[in-house]
Formats: sequence, structure tokens, C-alpha cells
Amino acid sequence: MTTVIRKSEASVLVDRRRDLVHAVSWTVRASAWSPPTDVYEAEHAYIVRVELAGMRESDFEITLEDEFLQISGIRPDVSERRAYQQMEIRFGRFSSTVGLPGPVDADASRAEYKDGFLTVNLPKAKPNFIEVEE
Repeated sequence: MTTVIRKSEASVLVDRRRDLVHAVSWTVRASAWSPPTDVYEAEHAYIVRVELAGMRESDFEITLEDEFLQISGIRPDVSERRAYQQMEIRFGRFSSTVGLPGPVDADASRAEYKDGFLTVNLPKAKPNFIEVEE
């Protein structure tokens, strides 16, 4: 069975920005980098999983505004001088913004950082039904 992934215009823009930053990162130093981020839907929640090794749970700022989740923070670099032969691990300020496919229960949302992955569990909001009297 084929899986259909629906992307909002905002997530397409975030993806395009991330691709552009990665494509030219060797010539342009961006003010913030975007870590690899997965967004998927479970039966009762939307799950956002971000790959961010070498950090502490207290290093993250997670903001939910309207239909967008933003995860940001700073991954500190080691202060010693190095002569790199290859450099692919990013340090400094990072930010990842994802558009959520539907409404969520922000009060029941939870985040966990384990084994280099930050996982944000956003329970789907229960629909509000308005009873109409006849």
C-alpha cells in the first residue's frame, strides 16, 4: 500500500530552506542550522523526532504556536583549536519548525530526550461537537 504524506505550505518552505542551507553550507554560514527531523502520525498523536546528539534535555526550547511546533537551542562546540580534515557535525544555534497536520492537545503534550533523539508526543485534540437543539 502506498503511503501518502501531506505537507503544509509552511513545511515545504522549511524543507526548501533546509535543503538550500545544506547545499551551500560550505560557502555560507547560516545563523541557525536545522537538525534532521521526522514527523509522523500515530493513532492518537503526532510525533516529532529530532536527531540532536550531545545535548541535555534542558538545552531545548519547544514552542507550540497555532499549527506549528518549533524546537530550538544551542549545541555548544568544544573550545579547543582543531585542524579539521572533515567537518560535518554542526554546532551553535539550531532551529526546526514543523507544521502539524491537525489540532493537538497542548496541555497533554510531552517531550523526552534519549539516546541523542528528542521526541515530542503531541496528542490529537478531541473534536468539539456542538449539540444543536431542535
